[in-house]
Amino acid sequence: MSEMITPELVDLDLSADSKEEAARSLATRMRELGRITDLDGFLADVAAREAQMPTGLEGGIGIPHCRSAHVSAPTLAFGRAPAGIDFGAPDGPADLVFLIAAPAGADDAHLTILSSLARRLMRPEFVGALRSARTPAQAAALIAGDPEPTPAPAPTPASDPAPATAPTAAPAEPAAPAGDRFAVVAVTSCPTGIAHTYMAAESLTRAAAEAGIDITVETQGSAGFTKLTPEQIAAADAVVFAHDVPVRDRARFAGKPTVDTGVKAGINRAAELLAEARDKAARGEVESHAPTPVERTGEEADGYGARLRTWLMSGVSYMVPFVAAGGLLIALAFAIGGYEINTAPSVAEHFVWTEAASWAALLFQTGGLAFGFLVPVLAGYIAYGMADRPGLVPGFVGGAVAVTINAGFLGGLIAGLIAGGTVLAVQRIRIPTPLRGIMPVVVLPLIGSAVTAFLMFLVIGKPVASLQQALTDWLSGLSGANAIILGVILGLMMCFDLGGPLNKVAYAFAVGGLATPNEGSMKVMAAVMAAGMVPPLAMALATTVRGRLFSKAERENGKAAWFLGASFISEGAIPFAAADPLRVIPASMVGGAVTGALSMAFECTLRAPHGGIFVLPLTGNPLLYLIAIAAGTLTTTALVVLLKGTRRTSGPAQPPAAREAGAAEVAAAA
Repeated sequence: MSEMITPELVDLDLSADSKEEAARSLATRMRELGRITDLDGFLADVAAREAQMPTGLEGGIGIPHCRSAHVSAPTLAFGRAPAGIDFGAPDGPADLVFLIAAPAGADDAHLTILSSLARRLMRPEFVGALRSARTPAQAAALIAGDPEPTPAPAPTPASDPAPATAPTAAPAEPAAPAGDRFAVVAVTSCPTGIAHTYMAAESLTRAAAEAGIDITVETQGSAGFTKLTPEQIAAADAVVFAHDVPVRDRARFAGKPTVDTGVKAGINRAAELLAEARDKAARGEVESHAPTPVERTGEEADGYGARLRTWLMSGVSYMVPFVAAGGLLIALAFAIGGYEINTAPSVAEHFVWTEAASWAALLFQTGGLAFGFLVPVLAGYIAYGMADRPGLVPGFVGGAVAVTINAGFLGGLIAGLIAGGTVLAVQRIRIPTPLRGIMPVVVLPLIGSAVTAFLMFLVIGKPVASLQQALTDWLSGLSGANAIILGVILGLMMCFDLGGPLNKVAYAFAVGGLATPNEGSMKVMAAVMAAGMVPPLAMALATTVRGRLFSKAERENGKAAWFLGASFISEGAIPFAAADPLRVIPASMVGGAVTGALSMAFECTLRAPHGGIFVLPLTGNPLLYLIAIAAGTLTTTALVVLLKGTRRTSGPAQPPAAREAGAAEVAAAA
């Protein structure tokens, strides 16, 4: 901090009529010291940040701040304005103004300054000392944390609503509750994720200490957070939410007495909130929100297999939009310019507005760029699913390494798991309180990226790349019975859960092969897409030829299923599977297996990862491909009609309650 503020950056008699004038006055000092390269550009960035949310804090404090490309070094300027300046705080103007400037992209410096300053602003002695500082050097030393003697703190003015229970330290792990001590867990969060978040946590911690209450605070900052453990939550007698943005994973706290308020109340009324929590616990009032299966997935209580599936699905679900966008762009490029378009020069160097080939090249090259993100996005969001935002950077780095060493889709999967696991491991280390604010944006990404890159480059990556190459060669050589068996397996997977985990695994396997396209990988893509089209098309056909076997709502869904199936959206069959899973799902799997086997047997190929019937021009052996889809669709339709007809002739129609139970069964399975 001492390098960020000097006496030249302090104005103890700041004269300004508005926050804009105050920012300009302090920013001018920064420019004179060479910390800012463009004054007006920097002030525009400050104004843009201020427009998002006022930076005035209770107690006469204003903290305008921003990241800007016009800042050459992290800098803090301080001004004391006796007349007061309005920064949007509800309790009135600010007489202490801190202007924080961080270089663009320097999240570490930005967040470090903000969190450190926010903590100390909760100390009445610190604020009082700033108000009574006699020289710029004294003020700069105070802000920088210089241990030299400083003036005795002046009494806080009566008009200053700064909380009397401000803490002197950041939240720390409390000792285990002893005897009948009351225990509380709390969550604090604000839109910016630093200043108010940490100030509320400090205030609650200090108030709890004065009241003899054990407390653990989860600060859900904008750069990620460390969750309270299930054991800490279970041991708590009550919960306090002080937040201005939704509490993440709120369902963890179901069944606990809960106080829910804004983050500023956590700063100014911490003692009252804790007293209210104690009263609610005494009355037995509890949080009514119960966790849903989705919210519970991945928690510590789940088995490793369930959590692994959730992490992998997180990566795949974020990857799919890149697949769809990039794949369809490439498909359109091939349709317009032919397969030779992949050899076209860069459109940045050669583009003719009136030539179709130039437009096709633009589409192809844009789609190729989107496809280039597949493996990094997969790895990044697997790590995100494991470790929240701190896992993103290591995951993306690991995915990029996987691309660099040709480890492909498998390398991306492994890199994401390594990155997320590394971040989780580092998060278990007990960190000194002053460093907690920078952990998510400096320490965790740094260590996670270094470890992931080391393992991928030098330890795991090469064997995985060899395995990926072997898999690619195997796919290239698929023929005869082996290809048909693979087609059957892929067809069964695509139709088992209609967009669920198994469906996505098969689809991701096919898309991963397209990253290094060859005859075998394009056969796999064709089989997967054809099989995925079968269930909705079959349901649409069944409702057309035997409408009396279906309800009115199902017949209406059948009309939409024509288009959904033709577009390769397997989820179009979910309403039918939910209503009658024991008949629809097995029939769909048989039809999908038939289609997958025939597609492989006919040696159909497909270069596009999405689009269904609309990318037929990009299919090898298109007529046989349509025959494979039609055969599977007819097979599933015949089985569904047969099974539903047998049900009707052997007993009464399935009552609505039974259908709802079937829907619940499929939802639980998915």
